[in-house]
Amino acid sequence: MIIIGERINTSRGLMEPAVRERNADFIKEEAKRQQEAGADYIDLNCGTLVEKEVESLVWLVQTVQEEAEIPICLDSPNPEAIAAALAVCKGKPLVNSITLEEKRFSALLPLLREYGVSVVALTMDDQGLPESTDHRLRLAEKLVTDLTEAGIGMEDIYLDPLVRPVSTDPQAALMLLETMKRFKENWAEAHIICGLSNISYGYPLRKYLNQAFLVMALQSGLDAAILDPLDHNLMGLLSAAQVLLARDEFGANYIQAYRNGKIGS
Repeated sequence: MIIIGERINTSRGLMEPAVRERNADFIKEEAKRQQEAGADYIDLNCGTLVEKEVESLVWLVQTVQEEAEIPICLDSPNPEAIAAALAVCKGKPLVNSITLEEKRFSALLPLLREYGVSVVALTMDDQGLPESTDHRLRLAEKLVTDLTEAGIGMEDIYLDPLVRPVSTDPQAALMLLETMKRFKENWAEAHIICGLSNISYGYPLRKYLNQAFLVMALQSGLDAAILDPLDHNLMGLLSAAQVLLARDEFGANYIQAYRNGKIGS
């Protein structure tokens, strides 16, 4: 399971003032804690700083890389910000995200090819969000075809079915779980990713819905998620589910996580 730590996002609490004020110690501590908790990538999102996003994302990349040894996930719809950040990234980052929106696709594709990065592919186009599993499959097929023809390897494609909250559509979770299964059946070598917490938007005690959906999604083929790795209950459920789904033979990773204090009460 690939874990993308979501905490360095300027839409969260104290994060925006920390980035505005260039509080490097605060950002480094957040990155360090997420890496120690088991994150495979550190997600960086400063989308709320619209006029200063480019310079802020570059600063975030440079600051986090001074502390963390794991790669960066660049979370922005702005090709200019992505280009500037890729220029200072070490290792192999993950770009979040590309879509079939013509302007966005044409601006990002050359960057993906130039830097040889992995990419989150959102199943949407210029007509907006898809309404059904079949619609998502058609969009995913187009994304996979266009990306692979451009030289992006299947192992570098992270298909995102776009999680919608059950507060607006009671069938949303069931439809998404079916979509993930179909994605895995059609493109076994690609990854399946989602923004987990979107499922619970509008409900109280959202963590319970997030936790339940994570376990269900794992069984449907999810192998990457953007989440908070400091949530011990969530990480514990993730570790336990890996054992039960035979993805962690004899519970070796589960036991190690327990011994290292990464899961538990």
